[in-house]
Amino acid sequence: MLAATLLNFNLLDGFAAAITPTNIGLALVGCLLGTLIGVLPGIGPITGVAILFPITLSLGLDDAATLILLASVYYGSQYGGSTTSILLNVPGEASSVVTTLDGYQMARQGRAGQALAIAAIGSFIAGTGSVIGLMLFGPPLSAVTTEFQSPEKFMVVLLAFATVSSLAGANIAKGLLAVTFGVMLATVGTDLQTGVNRFTFGQLKLQEGMDFVIIAIGLFAVSEVLTLLEDTLRGDAVVFQKAERVWITFKEFTESLGAIIRGSLIGFFVGLLPGTGASVAGFMSYGLEKRLSDTEGTFGHGDIRGVASPESANNAAAGGSLVPLLTLGIPGSGTTAVMLGILISMGIRPGSGNVFAETPELIWTLIASMYIGNLILLLLNFPLVKLFVKILEIPPWFLMPMILIISYIGVYSVNNSTLDITIMTLFGVIGFLCRRLAIPLAPILMGLILGDDLEQNFRRSLVASKGEYSTFVSGWLNVGLLVMVVLVLFLPQILSKLRGSNVKDEFADAGAEV
Repeated sequence: MLAATLLNFNLLDGFAAAITPTNIGLALVGCLLGTLIGVLPGIGPITGVAILFPITLSLGLDDAATLILLASVYYGSQYGGSTTSILLNVPGEASSVVTTLDGYQMARQGRAGQALAIAAIGSFIAGTGSVIGLMLFGPPLSAVTTEFQSPEKFMVVLLAFATVSSLAGANIAKGLLAVTFGVMLATVGTDLQTGVNRFTFGQLKLQEGMDFVIIAIGLFAVSEVLTLLEDTLRGDAVVFQKAERVWITFKEFTESLGAIIRGSLIGFFVGLLPGTGASVAGFMSYGLEKRLSDTEGTFGHGDIRGVASPESANNAAAGGSLVPLLTLGIPGSGTTAVMLGILISMGIRPGSGNVFAETPELIWTLIASMYIGNLILLLLNFPLVKLFVKILEIPPWFLMPMILIISYIGVYSVNNSTLDITIMTLFGVIGFLCRRLAIPLAPILMGLILGDDLEQNFRRSLVASKGEYSTFVSGWLNVGLLVMVVLVLFLPQILSKLRGSNVKDEFADAGAEV
């Protein structure tokens, strides 16, 4: 009873802080920018959050306002990515691939408006449900983390790295290669235990380590521009579709409600698993919904439930991924990896303590703002559908320079350093080459952010145990985490067998069409 009273009190305090004119305005701006970021080709949520963070520093926003803005961008981009999937058969991000299966078919049938509408409604219901889940499950899980010492923290980071390999799909070796490269980048700077400078090449700025914002913008934004430039030179063209109607009938809503609820539940619980992300949630939700509801063989041919289910799962997974982020310090996706870096830069280290007890005003304000942000998204996206189509008509010769200008201004405004510009450009080229070699970029960023924690907790554990490696498997927490590491490493193979060869072949064919 006392816990429920305290929870309600904290949530009310969070709403009191979130509904200030400034914070509501920031949530509105964040949702709008996030939606546009999701719609624009070549930009995704991770790029948008990475670009906007240094801009928030230059604006002098406080920590709560910064988190509200960036969380709104995160949620908005989750919906925005579905727009290009439906209208153009071009996924705005990996998690939107499944939406193309029925969404684009609906657009070809002149039902793009209904597809966009059910995506917005499903996103709202799933997003709101995931915030409730975060509110209920976040505090108790966060309290458990106070029992974690250096060995447990090392195993948690190891678990994060094991799950990151799933981002590489079937090629786990490339995922592990990307993580290793990120950890190598994390070793740049001054060693905290010995004071020795490592790989700084005489640059004073590098003694502080590699700035994750600069690396993120280079790897994602600049490399996207280079990729888009190459595609333009090849003469690849995109056929644009126009949405005629942006509302659905009550019958269409009731037909989709079951798919929305099931997708929301699947997405949230998949989001709780670090490293799985919205992509896995979308595929699992679509596959389950097809088996449960596709009695007439309409999935893949413009069934509205084929849009409602994965879109709900994607947005629920986004909210669910915040639970391991805030409680264990494990990012479940590239975007939450950036969010983790932002929290650390604010002096908040999830996983090292109970963030719900140590910074309740900040965390509960963020949760309350997510309620508001979901409502804003629902009201915002309906009247903007036709505008989205116009934005997609921006010619590449104008779009690419604008992305570069925003990226370079954002990076330079933080420290006014030309070295930052050079590093960002270098990693833009590295990111471009990684894309061509099919090496995932998100694990690089996660390795950079979590690499220092991995090293420091490993060394502290050995110092405290006088060199005994058995310290990493002593106690039920460590053993449980080790079991999870083993299970997660084999999770892709297990999921592949559970889905069955038929569903796997359908997704492979859909990916080839995209």
